[in-house]
Amino acid sequence: MKLSISCKLEEWRESVEEETQRHVAKMEKLLKRYAPDLVQLRCSIEKRPRKQAYLFSLNLSLPTGTLHATGEGADVRKSVKTAFAEIETQIKKHMAIVRKDYEWKRKRPRAKALA
Repeated sequence: MKLSISCKLEEWRESVEEETQRHVAKMEKLLKRYAPDLVQLRCSIEKRPRKQAYLFSLNLSLPTGTLHATGEGADVRKSVKTAFAEIETQIKKHMAIVRKDYEWKRKRPRAKALA
């Protein structure tokens, strides 16, 4: 997986990279199907101008589509965690659509048809 992180201040870089590496390891388990060269993850963090909040945004480019997620929190690490939680749920939904799980769902017999 190709990873690029953009931070405006150097003091955020260490905490963002630590948290990102942990979550990227989880995401790689979900994205085993794709070749690592074809998966790109772009991250950026910025501080809200009039609030004491940080905004972390993720863009995940896959061969079958592109996913976006944002996380906002009072702390840098909290914003990273919320963004990765959102994108992990999006990945699971996307993989279910790619696998066409909706076609394999078992149809339940109706009560009237059995009677």
